[in-house]
Amino acid sequence: MREFSVPPLVVVPPETNITDLVLRQAAKRSNPALFSRLDSAGSWRDVSATEFLADVSALAKGLMASGVGAGDRVGIMSRTRYEWALIDFAIWFAGAVSVPIYETSSPSQVAWNLGDSGAVAAFGEAAHHEDIIRQAATSEGLTALKHVWQLEGGGLDAVREAGRDVSDADLEARRSSAGLSDVATLIYTSGTTGRPKGCELTHGNFVELSDNALALLGDVVNEQAKTIMFLPLAHVFARFISVLAVAAGATVAHTPDIKNLLADLQSYQPTFILAVPRVFEKVYNSALTKAEDGGKGAIFHRAAETAIAYSKARETGHVGLGLKLKHTVFDKLVYGKLRAAMGGNVAHAVSGGGPLGERLGHFFQGIGLQILEGYGLTETTAPISVNTPALIKIGSVGKPLPGNSVKIAEDGEILAKGVCVMRGYYQRDDLMADTFADGWFRTGDIGRLDDNGFLWITGRKKEIIVTAGGKNVVPALLEDQIRADALVSQVLVVGDNRPFIGALVTLDQEALPGWLQRHGLPAATTLDEAVENPVVKAAVQDLITQANASVSQAEAIKSFRIVASDFTEASGHLTPSMKVKRAQVMKDFETVIEEMYGAPRG
Repeated sequence: MREFSVPPLVVVPPETNITDLVLRQAAKRSNPALFSRLDSAGSWRDVSATEFLADVSALAKGLMASGVGAGDRVGIMSRTRYEWALIDFAIWFAGAVSVPIYETSSPSQVAWNLGDSGAVAAFGEAAHHEDIIRQAATSEGLTALKHVWQLEGGGLDAVREAGRDVSDADLEARRSSAGLSDVATLIYTSGTTGRPKGCELTHGNFVELSDNALALLGDVVNEQAKTIMFLPLAHVFARFISVLAVAAGATVAHTPDIKNLLADLQSYQPTFILAVPRVFEKVYNSALTKAEDGGKGAIFHRAAETAIAYSKARETGHVGLGLKLKHTVFDKLVYGKLRAAMGGNVAHAVSGGGPLGERLGHFFQGIGLQILEGYGLTETTAPISVNTPALIKIGSVGKPLPGNSVKIAEDGEILAKGVCVMRGYYQRDDLMADTFADGWFRTGDIGRLDDNGFLWITGRKKEIIVTAGGKNVVPALLEDQIRADALVSQVLVVGDNRPFIGALVTLDQEALPGWLQRHGLPAATTLDEAVENPVVKAAVQDLITQANASVSQAEAIKSFRIVASDFTEASGHLTPSMKVKRAQVMKDFETVIEEMYGAPRG
């Protein structure tokens, strides 16, 4: 199949904007809790729709009184927290456009986002964020930036106070000034190369996509549902789910520090979560490592294989009695403990930002946590397609959501059209010809549609390696398999214009001590020593050999190097959504790569 379209299930009036979603919930007799916050005593306190509406309105009036006009851009630089969503909606109520900034951004990155967007104001979470924003404004001469407020301290109170004299009628005129076709936010692509581009996402992108998604996901996201947000709200994935939850009347909590995630999951007890694949890999590998460190590795491995077999059997519609019995036993021994670690009530998870892989998908489904894998980009407001509880094929990224279409080009590139696709890149009309083909957005990814309209991702078009012998190699097919092991943190397959395929591998520093002990090596072995250790090298070689079995001889990894540092966001080698910046890694490890290709192959 080359093309698959799903007509919209919900038609939204053209004068609608994102703020109407809050009014929708506040008008309900149930007055659902839209958010939940940790109070000073460490208990979760709900924020009802009417409470949220009142505070958002007060802050929006403050923005208006401070000179923020309709269509003006306002930056937000903060970790994921309740106030992020509060300010986001206040900006929309003021008729303005929000510009997210990752809280880890450097002054030059902040300057680019604020300068390119022409932002007139910005919010920083704490004093050091405010300092970075002011430093960026001074160094780059951002004269349009008139106000910088803090989320902490008395910053928000000052905004509220400034708006006391703004009338409800003036606020309503501003709130209702935007329609579906107007820009709601400029999200700058974190990008793996080049200057970030501002994606113009409209109110229609969020509202139409949310309402149509809820037509299929209402069993997951509804007034009784709860989730805890820990991904960066500056990223489109978390941002869309945040709006989707308001559209549904679901309750959203936030945890700004992932170190507290386990405790927060257990105290808040969400019904669904969202995460990138690396988080699910970490959950699996941490559980495996803990079991192996406690001498229960064999039990965990049997439990994992049973979960996968159980999920696959359910997919075919027949689960044998013996498998049912084994699954019941392991549910008490293993699966129940894993669910309890995530709060005990999580039934669904939404995964995006990269390929999850069939093995992990079946494992989590088998333990009672259904992962709904989806696919999209910043330019498509996150999901183009997603699996749903009723329509799921593990390993695929689901069918297009209602109102969206997917087409496979002759060269295998995935093209998209519909309510999810952005208006364009801000002030970059020169990019439109390369970005769109006959009205279809060019995703840059390659994939296929099966006979039922499910989309399967093969890899990134720009990341396809062409060896010196002319063989096309999709690195993700190998990288995902190797990275799935607890010993490995990251993998980068290389070989463009080279005689053979090679790989750079980094070790998981959290899992390493336990792994070393189980393999008869001192737990205190340093990372530098582990990289050169023959036992570690042999283990990585085994993983590579297993991955090589899934590809042709010409595509197989012939040589590798373990490097003594990880690829992280802090090191500049990962995007905030945990994608490897291939060009940066290859530049920084050029010497290692050259040595690998210069050395004789063993």
